[in-house]
Amino acid sequence: MNAPLRKAGLVMILLFGLLFVQLNVITVVRADEYRNDTRHNSFRLLQQDYERQRGNIVVDGEAVALSTATADTFRYLRGYPYGPLYAHTVGYRPVYGEVTGIEAIENDILNGSASVFTADRLLEMITGKKSNGGNVLLTLSHSVQETAYNALLNNSTSSKVGAVVALDPTTGAVLAMVSTPSFDPNPLVAHDFDTATAEYDRLLADPGRPLINRAVAERFPPGSTFKVIVAAAALEQGLTPDSVLAGGESYTAPQTTTPIRNAQGVVCPDEITLLQALQVSCNTAFARYGVEHLGTETLKRVAREFGFETAPTFDRDDDNRMGVAISETGPMSGEDGTPDPAALAQSCIGQRDVVMTPLQGALLAAAVANDGVQMRPYLIDTIQDANLIPIWRATPSSLRRPVSSAVAGQLREMMDAVVRNGTGTNAQIDGFEVGGKTGTAQNGDAPDHGWFIGYARTSGGQPVVAVAVLIQNAGPGGSAQATAIAGQVMRAAIAAKGLG
Repeated sequence: MNAPLRKAGLVMILLFGLLFVQLNVITVVRADEYRNDTRHNSFRLLQQDYERQRGNIVVDGEAVALSTATADTFRYLRGYPYGPLYAHTVGYRPVYGEVTGIEAIENDILNGSASVFTADRLLEMITGKKSNGGNVLLTLSHSVQETAYNALLNNSTSSKVGAVVALDPTTGAVLAMVSTPSFDPNPLVAHDFDTATAEYDRLLADPGRPLINRAVAERFPPGSTFKVIVAAAALEQGLTPDSVLAGGESYTAPQTTTPIRNAQGVVCPDEITLLQALQVSCNTAFARYGVEHLGTETLKRVAREFGFETAPTFDRDDDNRMGVAISETGPMSGEDGTPDPAALAQSCIGQRDVVMTPLQGALLAAAVANDGVQMRPYLIDTIQDANLIPIWRATPSSLRRPVSSAVAGQLREMMDAVVRNGTGTNAQIDGFEVGGKTGTAQNGDAPDHGWFIGYARTSGGQPVVAVAVLIQNAGPGGSAQATAIAGQVMRAAIAAKGLG
């Protein structure tokens, strides 16, 4: 063969090689990018997304999201066996529309387009046989999730709207994440466009806003649960649980004529210890101490150290597809930047412009339970390939240390007293150390929100679970019901871990 022919042959081989590489880039490496690009979002591409069976999302060994074969245009139908129980966390994957929740976070794993599956996709080009997507195993406990959901729906207040978050304080693993009202995701993934759209529009128009995940995406005034942060700041300044504060029936901050009073039935003497002030939830003691000793900058700093002003995104969700909102302390200064004592006083009892998500409340309690270390929350425990072989496992990591071990121990002494003899007795569990803080948050002219944040530890001091419960617009008795729900959830977590 002469030189020109050899050169032409080499050029042809090179061109075919480049074509092969480009084909693989398009069909394997960049498949998900092209699939989600609206410029390529044709009916055929929609069909292609359903040619491979999507992987399962699993809780306690059982699929809570799975795909089954159909005889229609789209080969597989997504299904959610537990309907509303996991809807906000697991999310849903519609044919026409935006994927949400875990379905969104792990979309490339579930549909098999992640780079880890490149070898499988290349093999498919040879064999023509499509393998399934990968599976996602969650940290959730079915029994804890179910207990939280049913307890919210069956609480004795007039409101069935709220949220529960339960965490393992030592790892950050989420054991339950519930928001009510919830919704059935199955109609939303129907292959019929009209059916899916009509259901979505109905849910969007529902005044109860069932599509909103109140556990992470909604913020509420925390009420007296915020006093845990004020107490932490006081302890950092050198106070002890036995330090005496000025209390009284009312407190009027400087530059204001509107007094802060204690809730009806709360007895707060002129002199009261820090422990007793938290135990009976004395508004006047915390408001006065915040204005006269803490100041705005100290209060804001300690709140930031617990996670306020930063969205605590879940592990593997750096893009915040779960929609975690930022808990905030709000402004406590006038328009000219000078301190506003009235705003500071009201903020110290969790009112004014302070807002918190239930997730942040659970993280606050978890840090206290875990000797001052706040772990990063995570929902995904294990990723499996189509052959059920683990290809990724969660590694717990520390998020921050808001307080020292010594201060955390003092906070537990005080929060234990709240449950033992104070406003949180509904959360008591025989044989376990339980601590917490109730909260009744005023909400303008609407009924008050009811809160409880707390934890359970073994008698030997091992943290088991931290929990936050919110009943929105619960009215009178809301915090007592939130406390009772927290007790049920913590008992379920104890049982799920084989400790009770």
